[in-house]
Amino acid sequence: MLVIGARRLCTILVAVSIAALSGCVTPSAPPPKPVAPPPTAEKLAPHQLLADSASFLRLSNIAKDKTPLRVGVILPFSNASLATRNLASAMMKAAQLALYDSGSRDIVLMTADDSTKPAEAADAARRLLDQGAEVLIGPLFAQSVTAVAPVARDRGVPLIAFSTDRSVAGDGVYLLSFQPETEVHRVVAFAVSQGRKNIAALIPATAYGKVSETAFREAVMAGGGKIATVEHFSSTANVTEQANAIAKAAPDAVFVPQGGAALRTIAVSLKAGGINPANVKLLGTGLWDDPAMSKEESLQDGWFAAPAPDADTGFVAKYREAFGAAPPQLAALAYDAVSLAALIGAGQPYHRFTQAALTDPNGFSGVDGIFRFRENGSIERGLSVLSVRPGGFAVVSPAPATFENKGS
Repeated sequence: MLVIGARRLCTILVAVSIAALSGCVTPSAPPPKPVAPPPTAEKLAPHQLLADSASFLRLSNIAKDKTPLRVGVILPFSNASLATRNLASAMMKAAQLALYDSGSRDIVLMTADDSTKPAEAADAARRLLDQGAEVLIGPLFAQSVTAVAPVARDRGVPLIAFSTDRSVAGDGVYLLSFQPETEVHRVVAFAVSQGRKNIAALIPATAYGKVSETAFREAVMAGGGKIATVEHFSSTANVTEQANAIAKAAPDAVFVPQGGAALRTIAVSLKAGGINPANVKLLGTGLWDDPAMSKEESLQDGWFAAPAPDADTGFVAKYREAFGAAPPQLAALAYDAVSLAALIGAGQPYHRFTQAALTDPNGFSGVDGIFRFRENGSIERGLSVLSVRPGGFAVVSPAPATFENKGS
């Protein structure tokens, strides 16, 4: 397996290249905000990205005989939502953290803003490509990924994006995200392996629910199980009818891809409808990965798939040390994306980010465990299966350490 390494954060530089490491960071001196300014498109001629060019961005501390690895990062820095802007800022900080941790002296991060207007996202990609980006990281939202993809594809440059929508993946677009399909397949496969072969589902009438239902049906059939019944709901205000229908089907497990207060309401309704958690196992996705869920009696001993508990402890500690606050969960994706770029970037410039390199079947090791890209651009992750317990979550099936011969 190729491992994305992580070392102690050292030295804050005024450039985004690490050409001269010395000193060490303290929490009171976090790395600077993105320092390579958004490139200016009108001064640069179009090109096919086949070799280095004098028109490409080059920092003064990189030797003239070196071809730097130029990584373009597209994030919604000026989005109308404050929460989204804060997330973009945190993801950029995580990207810088990965840059320093990589130890490479020849990486340049170039940033561009995506306000989530598709045309502006496409223009951002063009500007980064005109400055020589060999790989693009981002955007965050599906509509922006759709706009950027053909621009990157025309230049032969891969796009490592953060959308969870598999429909935007493929043909050079790789989604480094947490996708519900992977979680569904993992928990259902485990349940079937434990003898739960007659599984019902209670699915929300949402886009997430639709994707989860498709994955659920595939996973049950692939494992040799049987679908007892599938019920749907638009509101959790009253799911009594659905709960009664599921109880009547006499399943040995019930899949509920829902989280938050709605999940607690559903669990209570299922129990009231005749589903006894002592005999019928409740199954869920990463939406269950909320400490508040452990306090719900009706969910006790239910199973869900998620990264191994505390898998990101090291990353969180380093981020907190550097920036004085804990990172949002999605910040780890930006860290992994830049770390992956640095790892593959050891190859021949403008010929290193091949499909074969990006879809290495051995996969990579990231903040939240192992992952690998499929040829269709979707991601497969090594996930744990966790059980809901009164004091928190317990691992009932550890996350695999390798993709070779992994079981349920």
